[in-house]
Amino acid sequence: MDYIKKYFTEVMRIAELIDKDQINKLIGELKEIKKNQGRLFFLGVGGGAANASHAVNDFRKICGFEAYTPMDNISELSARVNDEGWESIFANWLRGSQLCAKDGVFVFSVGGGNKEKNISSNLVEALKYAKEAGAKIFGIVGRDGGHTAKVADACVIVPPINSKTITPHTESFQAVVWHLIISHPGMKVSEMKWESIK
Repeated sequence: MDYIKKYFTEVMRIAELIDKDQINKLIGELKEIKKNQGRLFFLGVGGGAANASHAVNDFRKICGFEAYTPMDNISELSARVNDEGWESIFANWLRGSQLCAKDGVFVFSVGGGNKEKNISSNLVEALKYAKEAGAKIFGIVGRDGGHTAKVADACVIVPPINSKTITPHTESFQAVVWHLIISHPGMKVSEMKWESIK
């Protein structure tokens, strides 16, 4: 019981400390992309990959965005890893998707990518390419935000309350924040199923 209480105390503390201004900025940037008929490309590895796939569904169905993630095509992803290597898979996938200045790249990552430490270097390479293409960069990340936080147009860093629970809190709050965004009155265009039932 002690661990359970401590964990939920940390959740409440993160909810208090998370930067609401960055969330608001992120919503404003996303509105601009939609207004300009841009697309959203979600990137992540591990838990971030699963969150990317879920977020694509929500942004498409509830907010009317054209949204994609390479995680939803395991055939292409595995072929790119096999033929081109892990580091370049996202950058090359974005090239193949003809990423342009109207679009946005949205990262879900605990560390945000760090080339020097060889952590999620595929995200770093993807964001370098996104900058070259003039696309907007967004993120919901943990720790210090890594490369994503350094280059993003809007980035929410999940406050690291406890060094032993950075990953579960970051991946959980990625879902909390994107669900806040897609349910925001200024973002959603379609009612969600359970909210529509009287």
